[in-house]
Amino acid sequence: MIVVRCTQPGDVDALLALAQETGPGLTTFKPDRAALAARVERARRTLDGSAAPFEAGYFFVMEDTATGDVAGVCGIETEVGLEQPFYNYRVSTVVHASKDMGVWTRMALLNMSHDLTGYAEVCSLFLSPRYRTAGVGGLLSRSRFMFIAQFTERFPQRLCAELRGHFDENGESPFWNAVGSHFYQIDFNEADYLSSHGKKSFVAELMPRYPVYLDLLPDAAQRAVGVTHKDTAPARKMLEAEGLRYENHVDIFDAGPVLECHIGDLRTVRESVLASVRIGTRSDTDSDVKSLVSNTLLDDFRCGATVGVVQGGTFLLTADEAGALRVKEGDAVRVLSSPSRPR
Repeated sequence: MIVVRCTQPGDVDALLALAQETGPGLTTFKPDRAALAARVERARRTLDGSAAPFEAGYFFVMEDTATGDVAGVCGIETEVGLEQPFYNYRVSTVVHASKDMGVWTRMALLNMSHDLTGYAEVCSLFLSPRYRTAGVGGLLSRSRFMFIAQFTERFPQRLCAELRGHFDENGESPFWNAVGSHFYQIDFNEADYLSSHGKKSFVAELMPRYPVYLDLLPDAAQRAVGVTHKDTAPARKMLEAEGLRYENHVDIFDAGPVLECHIGDLRTVRESVLASVRIGTRSDTDSDVKSLVSNTLLDDFRCGATVGVVQGGTFLLTADEAGALRVKEGDAVRVLSSPSRPR
């Protein structure tokens, strides 16, 4: 069974190997052993309650329990911007008009913003190309919402997700080339690396002091604002199905969109239910509805996908599935069933 679980100190080697498969623009999952070890350690301190509020964050790995292979990662930051500012551009509109001249123009502006300070953030989503088959990416992404639904008291009221922005066929960000490169005097990857490791003072020191008029940028940079990287488009679709929406905030480096919502509006929070485990053999006549199912353990949270629905307050798992999820007969599990398809 493929499960998403809380990361452990012994995962660092596998995480380093997995991080080698990522490309540019994934800010929070870089192939840096020290940083990955620190991320795992921070997640463990968050689970045991010893992490300070500004550093609290959860980190999960996707594991194939049959082989032990680590196939993906995902994370949740609990409250962004409490120690260092959480920068975004807010896309707004300004009107210039002159009655005497008979001129009326409407233009888009990028304003530096800290609007999302204190939000939880889902982040660091990466799935190895080796495992990009039907349903696996959905499990990885939605497992975070199963965790949030089970432990809502550990999160604020609002949630956001920064998505990778558009890169051209040469692997370059048109927006960075038109804006950031002129102010920061370093390449995108270096700025991305510094930001991902908490070294953000250069942003405040070197960023544009005034709003940026989009109409003054090259066409390629204008078209990139709010556009998702082609490899991240499926992740955006899943997040939007969960209830997150683009509300005119974009990343300051590549202008990728930021999606956001109230945690209480998440589909998983609204629709998932608790049930008791029933262990047995699944027959061909059982339901073929796909469901996410997770245990209710904080320090050993595990989430997987199977078929079936809650019946009479119970949910059927095979013995192998129960073992992978670390549950036994009568234990509580959280279940989110796929919506019925329209006929």
